[in-house]
Amino acid sequence: MKKFLKVVYILLLIIAVGLVSGYIYMQKKFPAVGEAPNIKIEPTEQRLARGKYLFNSVAGCADCHSTRDWSKLTGPIVPGTEGKGGEPFDERIGLPGSFPSKNITPAALGNWTDGEIYRAITSGVSKDGEPLFPIMPYPNFAKMDKEDIYSIIAYLRTLAPIQNEVPKHDAKFPMNLIMRTIPAPPDHQPIPDRSNTVAYGKYLVTSAGCGECHSQSDKGVPVAGKEFAGGVVFDIGPWINQSANITPDNETGIGKWTKEDFIKRFKSCSTPEYKNTAWKEGEFQTIMPWTFVSQMSEEDLGAIYDYLHSLPAVKNSVEKFKPGKK
Repeated sequence: MKKFLKVVYILLLIIAVGLVSGYIYMQKKFPAVGEAPNIKIEPTEQRLARGKYLFNSVAGCADCHSTRDWSKLTGPIVPGTEGKGGEPFDERIGLPGSFPSKNITPAALGNWTDGEIYRAITSGVSKDGEPLFPIMPYPNFAKMDKEDIYSIIAYLRTLAPIQNEVPKHDAKFPMNLIMRTIPAPPDHQPIPDRSNTVAYGKYLVTSAGCGECHSQSDKGVPVAGKEFAGGVVFDIGPWINQSANITPDNETGIGKWTKEDFIKRFKSCSTPEYKNTAWKEGEFQTIMPWTFVSQMSEEDLGAIYDYLHSLPAVKNSVEKFKPGKK
């Protein structure tokens, strides 16, 4: 019996040493994306204009890194909070931990180099070498044209500095280790010719991360055959959303929508009246950032429509809204 217990103790010791060694290895080896590049981005007029457009609409930076006013329909930005961060992304929307959005105003990024910001946006690694959870869609940004990323960085430097100390993320085990392996070097793709509206639309959809909210996934991997078919549940508390089916299915998706219908739906959310529509508990509400994406140009919205209509139609009926628990 003593010999058996001795063997058990030795095995447990070996396992413990292996686990500790593995943990130390993961901490030192990953994320494996190298040092931040030594770059200095010139804030040209063209870059600032493009960066402002991407920040406020396509890339959705303003959506996640500002305070949204949920007393109003679709939660428009609270003026003066652009980039301050602190918005909660946690278990309520199915995440393995708490990942508040970062402060990306000059108050927080003032001592970051352009290369460090570039690495965070495109590879998901912070200034201190720690990984970012991919609720920050750096795998998508990694596929954007490098000049678009430079434009976003140039524009970030112009934001009003807002002092706002954001808590560090709290990733649950084993995600705290898994997320270290996700960052990778960027794979920039040039902006397609705008005359190829399907290819250009795909670029915009990828940059905007539409698939992340509109595609069901299993442990972070999209469910085959359900791409863009909606049904992702967002249990906010006061209400529950399921993302819409945006495939060209005639019954449950956007198959019957004309391009004009599609563009009009977005643009109707850009008016001051819409942005100030009061919301009352129990009434329809959605986390879909309509007031942000409505700022896209009609050309870009039309290209997105063309790309979505090039996808396979998937029949998937979803209940977009229901009241949550009081």
